[in-house]
Amino acid sequence: MRAVIQRVSKASVTVEGNLISKINAGVLVLIGIEDEDSTDDITWLSKKIVNLRIFNDEKGVMNRSLVETNGDAIVVSQFTLHASTKKGNRPSYLKASKPDIAIPLYDKFVNQLELDLGKKIGTGIFGADMKVELLNDGPVTIVIDTKNKE
Repeated sequence: MRAVIQRVSKASVTVEGNLISKINAGVLVLIGIEDEDSTDDITWLSKKIVNLRIFNDEKGVMNRSLVETNGDAIVVSQFTLHASTKKGNRPSYLKASKPDIAIPLYDKFVNQLELDLGKKIGTGIFGADMKVELLNDGPVTIVIDTKNKE
């Protein structure tokens, strides 16, 4: 799994003019899924996201987590995170899972994040043409790949 985590002051997802999800302070997580991803990847990534110390403490130092700040979250599936640009100028998405594999893993990830965060989170609609708006706070943007746990 590959995730782009953005600390936001607010974020929303709209599909065909309908507001699907909206949050205030928290994180917007763009998630890319590949066939090799497993329950272990889901568990590890969810715990990492809710415990990342990317929110300011009283001294203005990034020392608090999403859990500690009682922040909100939106998770949006984004297969383009697995784009390969090695050959030519048209990205290849061969590493990105097809919906029959990706949707169940996406749903499991959302459920795990809700458990770890202790509350409901917002989502997009898998495979839809989504309009994602955010006010990046900082900006703080973290990229995590479960195959390269750095």
